[in-house]
Amino acid sequence: MSGLPDWPRALDERFSPRPPGRYREAPEDFFVDEQLDFTPQGEGEHLWLRIEKRGQTTLEVVRALGRLCEVSPRAIGYSGMKDKLAVTRQWLSVHLPGREAPAALDERLAALGVVVLERGRHPRKLKRGVHRTNRFRLRLRGEAVGSEALITRWEALCDEGVANYFGPQRFGLQGRNLDKARAVLEKGWRKRDDRQGMLLSTARSFLFNEWLGARVHDASWALPLPGDTLMLDGTQSVFAIEAVDETLLSRARALDLHPTGPLWGIPVNGADENGSESRTAQLDAALRARHSALCEGLVRAGAKRHLRALRARLTEPCLSREAHSVVLEFSLPRGSFATAVLRELITHPDFD
Repeated sequence: MSGLPDWPRALDERFSPRPPGRYREAPEDFFVDEQLDFTPQGEGEHLWLRIEKRGQTTLEVVRALGRLCEVSPRAIGYSGMKDKLAVTRQWLSVHLPGREAPAALDERLAALGVVVLERGRHPRKLKRGVHRTNRFRLRLRGEAVGSEALITRWEALCDEGVANYFGPQRFGLQGRNLDKARAVLEKGWRKRDDRQGMLLSTARSFLFNEWLGARVHDASWALPLPGDTLMLDGTQSVFAIEAVDETLLSRARALDLHPTGPLWGIPVNGADENGSESRTAQLDAALRARHSALCEGLVRAGAKRHLRALRARLTEPCLSREAHSVVLEFSLPRGSFATAVLRELITHPDFD
């Protein structure tokens, strides 16, 4: 069952076709800088390292760092998983109570292609999902470089935000991680089959994309509907609404708040349940009918239902032209994918 749906794009009905384009031809063409709201305090049991890596996953670096520091990978903290085929910067923490880092740690990491940019001590381990944003710098090549359609679409994304799809890298080559997730959930999820929880995450991401695709299809992904739960921009604060008024519509158009969709699982305190006539309830029912094995498997696995914004705002966007290429710069909230931006701008085998 490998392969993924071609989820609808928000801009295709309004603009001329996407031009062909190329990206990530070299790691330097896809640069990501993870942004925290804080820095290490200067003392504590955990050594924090701000690193730059290329051609490696975050988990590969975690394992290498564990070997060099003679600690378990569980003693190493990180906030987000960063792309392999890219140049990426992020913080890692290593639990080293009562001892210093190994001699020549920076040099030994550099020999593995990992550059230490900063370091400092901190009392606590770096936890997952605490970074605020990711700053991207992406280089595009090909026919898209001279295309006015690219500029028109880019300006629309800057003004209106992007449909907050999970990117294709979440699902593996040709969607094969989703096949694995289906198999594990159908037989009954066990921690030993999915140590990092990536298969649970893959299943939830797929169901969210299906949910979001339905809202993009009926052009309601960016504006609130009765019964929606809305998320304030730049936060995880949410509130449910029964009706829509002009104030809410105005705030949504200003990108101050966004409709949300479910990361599937057991409802928490009934907060995600809506009346049977709401669009949310209708989409929930449709997902249960079409993907019952995934929905039921996630509940059996004990996954808790959470909410994710259907739209992401591009912060401080910038487009510049260089010789034979276009460079896009922007920030996205944690958990949002730059490939969701690219699939609205260009045609490419990764997205089509």
